[in-house]
Amino acid sequence: METAYPSLLLEKAVDEFSQLPGIGRKTALRHMLFLLRQPEERVDAMVESITRLRHDVKFCRVCHNISDTDTCSICADPRRDETIICVVENIRDVMAIENTQQYKGLYHVLGGIISPMDGIGPSDLEIDSLVSRVAQGGVEEVILALSSTMEGDTTNFYLYRKLSSFDVKLTVIARGISVGNELEYTDEVTLGRSILNRTPFGE
Repeated sequence: METAYPSLLLEKAVDEFSQLPGIGRKTALRHMLFLLRQPEERVDAMVESITRLRHDVKFCRVCHNISDTDTCSICADPRRDETIICVVENIRDVMAIENTQQYKGLYHVLGGIISPMDGIGPSDLEIDSLVSRVAQGGVEEVILALSSTMEGDTTNFYLYRKLSSFDVKLTVIARGISVGNELEYTDEVTLGRSILNRTPFGE
């Protein structure tokens, strides 16, 4: 039985908010009713922050991390080790690894992993730009820090084939992370040790 809304505006807001991951219509309704009880300036500030996020956020021209400028703060930091690139699936993985405080190199965000079932192929990911970064020289090691899933392993192997012709060390994070686990849900201690104890690809 469909919920009868006393306001079309409320129904429209619930429709939009329920499209967010993990948010059903009941949860969306609860949030919208909460917002109706808040001061207008607080709600306006929230709406403005979301609008600015969508319109003004940039993607780093080097590593494709999100940024407020053309080059993210990590790539622009002269204290980072430019000879190491850590390849990750998404921005959440960058945040997870940074929280370990164990890694001081640079990143490359693929924007996903190869998944034929989902219609995602190599051309849909930031792979060509990674190859270009390595081809420019100066990179001594590429860490493949993708999730321990079938799709992650497939992507690792594809990247290995694309990069193996370059004089660069290819490593993968240690399997302290359980097979099938996604990187962002791994605790910081385990993830930090997996970065430090990385192994050559293929072992």
